[in-house]
Amino acid sequence: MVHFLTLEGKKQLEEKLNYYKTVRRVEVSKKIGIAREFGDLSENSEYDAAKEEQAQIEAEIREMEDILLTCQIINKQEGTSDTVQIGSTVELYDEEFDEELKYKILGSTESDPSKGVISNISPVGSALLGKKKGDTIKVKTEGGEIAYKILSIN
Repeated sequence: MVHFLTLEGKKQLEEKLNYYKTVRRVEVSKKIGIAREFGDLSENSEYDAAKEEQAQIEAEIREMEDILLTCQIINKQEGTSDTVQIGSTVELYDEEFDEELKYKILGSTESDPSKGVISNISPVGSALLGKKKGDTIKVKTEGGEIAYKILSIN
């Protein structure tokens, strides 16, 4: 799977990976060491919790490394500005609720719907890709189908 990242998103992920490798690993290693001092490991809940945390941190490190190895940087010059693509900011008109919405479409690693950043693989994001200003898209949701008209693409 290809992960799409902006240059800023890649830098942030690299910083987070470095933090996990240099700080979080050391913190959990210390927790394991302290828990070992409590004695019998077979009945030591602190040790079990620390080992579980260590496994979670290592899994997150592997995931970040995989994303960085397979990522594709979003190049804003690619494609035409008259079609929606990854990296586009799109203004939509929600016909059902008579409101305008604004979304930036990025890769799933950088998506944050609460800030108006949606993933290219989300229902709305994937429906928008390749569409043009004036097009109407229909997105199926649990509550039914929602129609959006594309007002602008930046």
